[in-house]
Amino acid sequence: MKNFLLSFFKPSARAFFTEKVSDPQYSFMKRLHGYIYARWPFLYISVGTGRHPLTRFIKPAWRVVFGNSSKKFRETTQGKINFAHGYHGKALTLQQAGKLVKVDKSINLGDLEQVVPYNRAREIVLKNPDHIVALQCPCRSCRDNPCLPLDVCLIIGEPFASFILEHHPDKTRKITQKEAAEILEEEHKRGHVQHAFFKDAMLDRFYAICNCCSCCCGAMQAHRNGVPMLASSGYTAVVNHQECQGCGKCAKNCQFHAISIRQKKAVIDTAACLGCGVCNTKCSRGCLSLKRDLEKCPPLEVQELIRSVPGSTCATGTGSSGAQLPQKKWHI
Repeated sequence: MKNFLLSFFKPSARAFFTEKVSDPQYSFMKRLHGYIYARWPFLYISVGTGRHPLTRFIKPAWRVVFGNSSKKFRETTQGKINFAHGYHGKALTLQQAGKLVKVDKSINLGDLEQVVPYNRAREIVLKNPDHIVALQCPCRSCRDNPCLPLDVCLIIGEPFASFILEHHPDKTRKITQKEAAEILEEEHKRGHVQHAFFKDAMLDRFYAICNCCSCCCGAMQAHRNGVPMLASSGYTAVVNHQECQGCGKCAKNCQFHAISIRQKKAVIDTAACLGCGVCNTKCSRGCLSLKRDLEKCPPLEVQELIRSVPGSTCATGTGSSGAQLPQKKWHI
């Protein structure tokens, strides 16, 4: 019966539904939730942010089918999140994001509880990591005057890249790892923040790097309004007060409103700072730097994780190493 029903779906959707079939925690309803999220992300995000006119009708129906997934979550003093919505982002420095889009091997890092401190959706499983799709940002797309460009959401690996490409051909484009790194660099120059996104309905995994601005991003706005959907990069900005002249460029460009100017000096709100490094780039005098913050969750340093996480696996891949990854055909 399941095979008969799957025959009505596109190849990439069938690949999504048949992924992780041996995991008893990943139920059919969660697969359906993931399918809806990836199939109609623009509707999903516009409803989730309350910007769609049908929000007041769709949200109650959603809760009936999938349960109340809008509950806020709280953090313990140890920085772990006890009770969470199933959609999370982890702030990345530009260097961390760049390394993540350049992974040249299939990897399975398993459960990264410390690095990604959520109850679920904290695995990094990259199949065909060189399969990357640039998607028009659903958060920006539902705004009246969005930040540009739109195609800055990077969907990485399978089965996600093929699914998004096949179902949204007018809003996506295939890109290389080099092109992905260039998008990250250009967005960082614009003052936007790189986040690695994880979602329980997306196989409990990392599936995308988004380039986020506080004026458009639904996750950043929820975070600012008391729903801590975003985890720290593991770093906090620090100021060299001897060099700082209080010009305010860092405060103006901080997407998390974590910097203020007091007595002509920049002051960091360490609790609010997620360590993205945008302020470092914007300071013409080089007065800011990032420092590892032991009070926050560890950094997502993918190469170090590959080497150090117990039980992690790594297959041969394509890329600079020249080794060959078993090729998976893109579904278009």
